[in-house]
Amino acid sequence: MPRSWRCVLLRGWLPPRILRRLSGVSVQIAIVVPLYNEADNVAPLAAELRKVFGGEPRSWEIVLVDDGSSDGTWKAILEAQAEDPRVRGIRHQVNRGQSAAVWTGIAGSAAPLLCTLDGDLQNDPAELPRMLAMLDSVDFVCGHRANRQDSLVRKVSSRIARAARKLVLKADFADTGCALRAFRRECLDGVFPFNGLHRFLPILVAGGGFRCREVPVNHRPRVAGVSKYGVWNRLGRGIHDLIGVGWYQRRRLRPVELEDSRSAATATIPNSRC
Repeated sequence: MPRSWRCVLLRGWLPPRILRRLSGVSVQIAIVVPLYNEADNVAPLAAELRKVFGGEPRSWEIVLVDDGSSDGTWKAILEAQAEDPRVRGIRHQVNRGQSAAVWTGIAGSAAPLLCTLDGDLQNDPAELPRMLAMLDSVDFVCGHRANRQDSLVRKVSSRIARAARKLVLKADFADTGCALRAFRRECLDGVFPFNGLHRFLPILVAGGGFRCREVPVNHRPRVAGVSKYGVWNRLGRGIHDLIGVGWYQRRRLRPVELEDSRSAATATIPNSRC
């Protein structure tokens, strides 16, 4: 029996990872989605992603990370996985925060190309193919919510945060809070996980010598669930993280051009590989 037919017959009771091994498919693109109490958004988000990537010639998978939800999010993830083996579910037993969930999803896949987006349906998955195509010329593409569908208070707080980042970190990204991103895995060389990483990832990647590009992306209003972030539960943490990342950016080893005595060639070695 052909290998592809064996996989069809075994689908439904074998884990997706085993199915991929049987079919000989090596996943090239992983779409990582952190989720916390987003039960009503899981099915429509998975359906949108499948539609968007339906014509993608490279192999892909959707990694849904349940960050210790107290509602039916995990059940919804399992249902989405049962419907399509390219959907994977990973679950935190306790809530660890968005950065931890994103890092868990990235670590849970070996794909060389990575995409991230929020699980609240406000990020538009249709933007991802365009962003992935840009990786032919840059290493990291991050979205900028050009027509942001959030409250005035959240918009103003984001503008203040941008000004603070520019002052302290000497780096100006318009919207580091936008979770819609596409990047090469090697961009994470030298990046360390910490609570708050998702808000500083473009700055840390750019500081490591990788080519970054920020592009305007569509942003949609929330239609289900409730936001987990407010101004006051982010202010103190944001200031604390800003001080820490500022210290690191000033002290980190920068890319340096080296000459090897055994070779006539010179090479630029990023700080992450020194």
